[in-house]
Amino acid sequence: MIKYPAGTSPKPKGEKIVRRPKNFSSANRGMNLEEDINISNQYYIDKDIAVITKRPTPINIVKVDYSKRAKIVDAYFEKQSTTDYNGVYRGKYIDFEAKSTKLHTSLPLSNITKHQVEHLIRVNKHGGIAFFIIRFEAFDETYLLDARYVIAAFSSNSRKSIPYATIKKEGHIIKKGFIPRLYYLEVVDSLYF
Repeated sequence: MIKYPAGTSPKPKGEKIVRRPKNFSSANRGMNLEEDINISNQYYIDKDIAVITKRPTPINIVKVDYSKRAKIVDAYFEKQSTTDYNGVYRGKYIDFEAKSTKLHTSLPLSNITKHQVEHLIRVNKHGGIAFFIIRFEAFDETYLLDARYVIAAFSSNSRKSIPYATIKKEGHIIKKGFIPRLYYLEVVDSLYF
C-alpha cells in the first residue's frame, strides 16, 4: 500500500471520491435565504420581539384524493401573492420581499413582479415599512434595501437589474448569527426608528 504525505492512505477500491464544487461552503450547506428568515422570525416571535410571518400563497383546491389520506391532486393559484413576509414590529406594519441571486454583478428585476412593486408602494403610502432582503450567494452577503430603491429601479424601465454596487452602497448588510440567523431587525431599527 502506498502511503501519501501526512500519513493518509488512498480510498479503498470501489469507494467513490466525492468532490465538492469550488464554491462549496459547509457553513451554508442546506441553508437558504427563506429558511434563514423563517428561523429568525421564529426567534423574534419566541422572544416576543416581533410578529412577522411568511405569507402563504393563496391556492384553490380543485380535486382531492381521499383513497389513503387526503392528497391534493389538482389545484391552481387563486391570485398572485404579494410579498413574502409581513407583520408588526414596535407598533409598525412591516412588509418585505426576499430575493436571492447567484449572480456576482446584480439582482435581475425580472425576479420582481409588477404587483409586488404596486403592493409595496401602497404599504409606503399608508406609513408601513417596506423593504427587500437580498442575498448575493456568490459573496454570502445579505442586504436590507429599502423598497423605494427597488420601486424606482423597477419604474424607470431603463435597467433590467439593480447592480451589486448599488445594493452594496444603498443597502445595509445584515449580520449573520446562529439564532437568529439574520439580525435584520437591527437594520430596521437603525433605518426606520
